[in-house]
Amino acid sequence: MKIYFRLLSFAKPIEKFAIPYIICTLISVVFATLNLALLAPLMTTLFNKENTAYSKPASAYDILGNFNYYAQQANEMYGTMGALQRVCVVIVISVLLSNITRYFAQLVMENLRIHTLLNLRKTVFDNVMNLHTGYFNNQRKGDIISKIASDVQVVQFSVTATLQVVFKEPLQLIAYLVMLFNISAKLTFFSILVIPISAFLIARIVKRLKQQATQAQESYGTMISYLDEALSGIKIVKAFNATNYIKSRFHNENVKYSEIGRAMARRQQMGSPVSETMGVVMVAIIVLYGGSLVIKGDSSLTAANFIAYIAIFSQVMRPAKALTDSFANIHSGIAAGQRVLELVDEKPEISDAKDAEAIKDFKDSIELRDVSFSYPTRQILYNINLSIPRGKTVALVGPSGGGKSTLIDLLPRFMEPQQGSISIDGKDIKSLTMDSLRSLMGVVNQESILFNDTIFGNIAFGLKDITLEQVEAAAKIANAHDFIMNTENGYYTNIGDRGVKLSGGQKQRLSIARAVLKNPSILLLDEATSALDTESEKLVQEALNNLMQNRTSLVIAHRLSTIQNADLIVVLEEGRIIEQGTHQQLIDHNGLYRRLIEMQTFE
Repeated sequence: MKIYFRLLSFAKPIEKFAIPYIICTLISVVFATLNLALLAPLMTTLFNKENTAYSKPASAYDILGNFNYYAQQANEMYGTMGALQRVCVVIVISVLLSNITRYFAQLVMENLRIHTLLNLRKTVFDNVMNLHTGYFNNQRKGDIISKIASDVQVVQFSVTATLQVVFKEPLQLIAYLVMLFNISAKLTFFSILVIPISAFLIARIVKRLKQQATQAQESYGTMISYLDEALSGIKIVKAFNATNYIKSRFHNENVKYSEIGRAMARRQQMGSPVSETMGVVMVAIIVLYGGSLVIKGDSSLTAANFIAYIAIFSQVMRPAKALTDSFANIHSGIAAGQRVLELVDEKPEISDAKDAEAIKDFKDSIELRDVSFSYPTRQILYNINLSIPRGKTVALVGPSGGGKSTLIDLLPRFMEPQQGSISIDGKDIKSLTMDSLRSLMGVVNQESILFNDTIFGNIAFGLKDITLEQVEAAAKIANAHDFIMNTENGYYTNIGDRGVKLSGGQKQRLSIARAVLKNPSILLLDEATSALDTESEKLVQEALNNLMQNRTSLVIAHRLSTIQNADLIVVLEEGRIIEQGTHQQLIDHNGLYRRLIEMQTFE
């Protein structure tokens, strides 16, 4: 129940919905019960051939006694037909009021459901976006998507629907029982003895539903992950003739999910027939017992009242059945809610300090002092000491796996070093707000990250109040303007999912234009030209040179010819700086850098 109430907290302010819902439901329940109770005066009006006299009850709580009395009064005043017309009008008005108030109650509950979904999905997505980038290295993207999309939807339709049932149906059940006791306490006490048997059978049926619901949600998340991987890597799947393997993996999980669904359905659907069968059995027993009282002439139960009693008692199992179905469905909601709350409860390992200050500009240098970093499986960086003066270009080179990309990721605090410190203008970056720190930096990665949007939208990404002229100026610096103007709609051409409509060089130049428009003080370039052909590399390198002018740049270079003019070249091997200096100094040093240069020259 703790999970259930946590999920309901996303409905706040719940009183905005609860008060009108309670009022409308109370009115609806009262009139829904009276609709059936009015059968007694209807029967009295139609079949009281013996003109049985009904005296006015001494108590206002004798509802059927009052109904029968006033029906008889109408019969005397207006005749049988006139009385019948008036009874029918009262029934129609009662039904109308019952259904109008029920409509408004359901409308309020739908608004509550939508409001809860809005708040829950917003909270989950906001928290996921606040998590540090390292979190996503150990998670399946499809599973996260499943939690935000599918699981939240399950929570919406099971938990909030249960709230509706848990309030309305017990109230309706109580109203029916009150009316049944009002008609015949003796008969009602007898009928209540049978209810615990039905409740016990239903409890046994739904016992395992929560465990099965959890398994179903996990299986669905895995299936979405397989789907995402298959669509993202479709070219590799085709190239390696792995289509059958991918199909088999997806289909096996699909079968598993379906089997769990069938097992749940068997239990969920069993609840309704059991409760309905028990209801019919109970009605049959009540008819036998109550009928015997009527036949014996029991003064406490007339034939008309007994008919009303049977009509009301036949409806008692409807709210009971709704509660049964609700308890069966709530297990799915709680299982899905538990997965959603895992994302809500996930805390970012990297966050702003309480007294963090904003940095407005970069004036002097970036300093790394004894910086070490490791993943759970292995250490990546060892005691890195490096100074990056303002306005200078520093290149990181060395064999793959040496820690170059990790070192760059530490500067914008995508990850945190386990030891040592990183400072900008003498201020530890942990004492600065991440937003202000990252506003100083522009990033261009080896893989161009673009969005299914227009060219304009991708270049102006994350910035407000940007004009077309500003975007064009940035594109010209990035050598992108000419190819953009040759597209169908120029800057308003949609580039497709992840920029699929563009070549590698074009995508990279858009990434550079995006960095140009941001106008950062510090540039982080992670092998921005390594995946390009010679012609595209030349255009992109020219764009990068334009971008790097008068800026502090930290560059990871795959092709060493592109960084020979760097102010400082740092050679990393197995997480350690083994040499640094200018191009000529490192050539003269005759170390690893020279060997790398010679290997590329030989190629």
